[in-house]
Amino acid sequence: MASVINPVASSIKTPRSISSLYLSNSKVSPSYVQLKTRSLVSNATRLAFSPLPESKEPPVKLGFSGEPLRFSGWSQQIRRRSAVHFPVSTAAAADAEGHHIEFTDGNAKTSKSFGDKFPVLVTGFFFFMWYFLNVIFNILNKKVYNYFPYPYFVSVVHLLVGVVYCLISWGFGLPKRAPINKELLALLTPVAFCHALGHVMSNVSFAAVAVSFTHTIKALEPFFNASASQFILGHQIPLSLWLSLAPVVIGVSMASLTELSFNWTGFISAMISNIAFTYRSIYSKKAMTGMDSTNVYAYISIIALLFCIPPAVIIEGPKLMQYGFRDAIAKVGLVKFLSDLFWIGMFYHLYNQLATNTLERVAPLTHAVGNVLKRVFVIGFSIVVFGNRISTQTGIGTAIAIAGVAMYSMIKANIEEEKRKAALAST
Repeated sequence: MASVINPVASSIKTPRSISSLYLSNSKVSPSYVQLKTRSLVSNATRLAFSPLPESKEPPVKLGFSGEPLRFSGWSQQIRRRSAVHFPVSTAAAADAEGHHIEFTDGNAKTSKSFGDKFPVLVTGFFFFMWYFLNVIFNILNKKVYNYFPYPYFVSVVHLLVGVVYCLISWGFGLPKRAPINKELLALLTPVAFCHALGHVMSNVSFAAVAVSFTHTIKALEPFFNASASQFILGHQIPLSLWLSLAPVVIGVSMASLTELSFNWTGFISAMISNIAFTYRSIYSKKAMTGMDSTNVYAYISIIALLFCIPPAVIIEGPKLMQYGFRDAIAKVGLVKFLSDLFWIGMFYHLYNQLATNTLERVAPLTHAVGNVLKRVFVIGFSIVVFGNRISTQTGIGTAIAIAGVAMYSMIKANIEEEKRKAALAST
């Protein structure tokens, strides 16, 4: 028994393997057709279409495929001279894990995505883009300061471009904006204030001294984090972590004593940045809201932007209006000036976002080592691009500081991994 939904507007030729095939004189209804068959062994084998009421609907064309036609219960295939072709259904979908599934002739085939097949390549790409965007940001940021030395205003631009990016992403639902209330706002405001302070002070240091020297000073950030955890939060820091921080302090001290671009504004600003980012980490732990990291970073950027605007207007506003913008445009032109500001803001936002995405893909130890190597890349490229001359003692001190940060990061990551395994074992 079979049913035909629409009438068939095509001629059917009788194959030699069937003795007779005939249609009844009545027209075929599109709603119901009954097929009657007899044994193929008999010469009287025939297909009969029962007469049904006439339909006035226009004929619909029938597509054909290269697959042979089979009817259930028959032991042989029905073939035309060049084979009767009926369409073979094929569909595609994705399963719950994102794997691509193809359905052909009722069978399901599961094919893994590129990321599942080659996870090492994808993770390597994330690391590469993280390093690349960070290096480009630092180089372009320093070049802007060479003809536009206004770090407070540039900090506002960094955050403003990122906020616009987040608002556009929310508009397209990538990601969907998470709701916020007074309680969440109260938790995120201290984090955003420390983020704004640390960001502005980093830019003040970048504008005042060489990029390599600022990153050398910022290598002390783990020392401030450990100190805050021990004396503010009351967490017991293992002796091995404290010992690993000794080379960091010694190396930064050696590099600072003979740094050719040293000045107190750059040094103190970088130290304030370290303290601000340390407190940002403390408040971030207290502000665990359950919101995804992308939305949290977007809200922090918006609030931090509001904190950065007043000091930029008060400290640099009069100079900018009198001659700051005019001098920058006169040196590089309006188009380059605006494009440089836009791209440093975009690179700043994207490299921070890529850093978060990379952290989600790798173990803490891998990310810690990667973060240290990123600082090495930034220092090395800045020296090459800007041709900064450094003394032998500064180079040795920088190397000792970076090595100390690497030891600290690996020891801390191992301790965190042991805690995680112990927690899993207990549950």
